[in-house]
Amino acid sequence: MPNVFISHRKSDAQQAEQLANELGDAGHEVWFDEWKIDVGDSIVERVDQGLEGSKYLVLCYSSSNMSSWVNREWMSVLARQLAGHQVKVLPILLTGGQPPAILADIKYADLVQDWSKGVSELLRAIK
Repeated sequence: MPNVFISHRKSDAQQAEQLANELGDAGHEVWFDEWKIDVGDSIVERVDQGLEGSKYLVLCYSSSNMSSWVNREWMSVLARQLAGHQVKVLPILLTGGQPPAILADIKYADLVQDWSKGVSELLRAIK
């Protein structure tokens, strides 16, 4: 069962997959859409299974802003977190962008300025 769900825009897939690989190399079970959704699968069902089974959602801020899929993913996890479930949103600055107003007070890891430092900070947050 994955403990980390990577929520990203398709335009940021290359950087998101690099991050997913590094988290996997550090010993975490990662849910990354391109690894978990096969031809013929229900996309909605597979995403729901990934979200349900994850302890952390890594929210990738994008210079392309957020997509409707990314918004649905982080909003559902935030709602579960606020309801007392053991799940947490971990924002990262992947390619740019700004946090949504409701997440503005949450510290994010900055992978744009310093990839290695940002990944290290993210790994420290995943317990």
